[in-house]
Amino acid sequence: MSAEILRVHPDEPQPDRVDYIVRCLRKGDVIALPTDTFYGLAVDPVNLRAVEQIYQIKTRQKHKPLSLLIASAEQAYELARGTDLHFDRLAERFWPGPLTIIVRAGTKLPLRSTAHTGNVALRVPDAAIPRAVVESFGLPVTATAANLQGASECTNAACVRDQIGDRIPLIVDGGPTAHPQPTTIVDLSLGPGRWEILREGAIPTHEIVMILQR
Repeated sequence: MSAEILRVHPDEPQPDRVDYIVRCLRKGDVIALPTDTFYGLAVDPVNLRAVEQIYQIKTRQKHKPLSLLIASAEQAYELARGTDLHFDRLAERFWPGPLTIIVRAGTKLPLRSTAHTGNVALRVPDAAIPRAVVESFGLPVTATAANLQGASECTNAACVRDQIGDRIPLIVDGGPTAHPQPTTIVDLSLGPGRWEILREGAIPTHEIVMILQR
C-alpha cells in the first residue's frame, strides 16, 4: 500500500479537503499532517485502536505518552486538570507556537492515551492546517513526529512518504514546515507552582524562564 498524497493550502486550507481528512480520522486512520515544526501522525486520541497503530508504525515505546494538537488555549482547559498561573502565562505568550506543555490529564482522555501516566502534552500549533482539522473534528489529534523511531524528523511530505509512506493511508502535503527545530517542552505536571524544561527547541530556555519567574 502506498499513501495517498493530499495537497492542502498551508494558509487557507480548503474546507472540502479538511472534511475529507476529518472523515479519515473518524474511520480510525492514521494521517500525516504538517505542523509548524515537523510533520506529525494524527489520530483520534480516544480511538484506542488508532492510538495503538501509531506505536506500531513508529516502533515507539509504549510507556511514552503522545502529545496532542489543540485549536486554542481554551480547549486545553477541557482536557487538563489542575492548571495554574504558570500554564496561563505560557499559553498566553507562546500559543499558537512551538511550545508543548505537559499537564495532568482530565477525565475526557482515556488513560491509554496518556500511556498510563495520567499526563498529557498539549500544544496549539502556529499552522493553519492542523488547527482547521482539530476545529472541524471537534477533538484534539495526536501529534507525534511522522518518522520512524531513531530516524530524522520530517519537514516536508516527501520525507514522510519515504520513511513511512507504506504504513499509513494518507499524507497531507502542506508544503515545508516553518521551523526546522522541535518544540520546546515544559512540564507543569509536577505539582502546584513547580515546573521543568524537558527540552529546549524552537523557543529558547531563557524566554521560558523569563515568563515563569516574573
